[in-house]
Amino acid sequence: MNPTFSDNDQIGVVSTFSELVNTHFQGAMNAICWHRNLDGDFKEIVSQLQLKENVTEVSVEDLLALELSEKGNMARETILSDLQSLTDLGALPSLNLLKCYERDEELDFIATDVYSYHVDRSPVGTHTFLCTYHGAASDILPNHQVDQKILIPEIREKLKALHDGPEAEFETFLKDYFFDLHYQPKPNAEPINLGSGHLWRLAVDHPEQQVLPCVHKAPVESDGEYRLLLIC
Repeated sequence: MNPTFSDNDQIGVVSTFSELVNTHFQGAMNAICWHRNLDGDFKEIVSQLQLKENVTEVSVEDLLALELSEKGNMARETILSDLQSLTDLGALPSLNLLKCYERDEELDFIATDVYSYHVDRSPVGTHTFLCTYHGAASDILPNHQVDQKILIPEIREKLKALHDGPEAEFETFLKDYFFDLHYQPKPNAEPINLGSGHLWRLAVDHPEQQVLPCVHKAPVESDGEYRLLLIC
């Protein structure tokens, strides 16, 4: 097992899909990693897929239509197995070929895109699952190494000016525009990269959640390299 993961109290490391979905978040642990060293050629799959938009959803039919080598087929079987396992769980997994996500450049003092450290929120009990098969992988940070952006005085004042409404409605405004989901790393924060091939389960902000939601962000993509990402 990767000691960077197993020696960190934020991360639980497991060795099966069953453990991944059945291990409870507790204390500081809000990320669980099914640690895997995958066989197969995922780059071959990426090279054959067609990017239609900056974020292109890849269907099972798209995968099955590819003419692959033995190693490419091994990679495909892994992806199909992951998709099926999550679907059987009742999740709605999506396989994405990524050039880049949309950037939020409307405000120069706070970003609300996925390149900003953020947490996911849901009205019902759920989790975020993700696995990077190829390309740059996401980062997470322990909650004690970040500050909620809406509590940083200079950002809060600018948001109040942007709101320009009754004080009683300000907190609702922050939630409606997702400003409250975003975080700023503290000085000397140490991001943990999620790596390739591992299937992760991250804690989400929802009413029944017993732990803090996992703070994470999408990576800046490498030039000319697409990402292949499973997420739900």
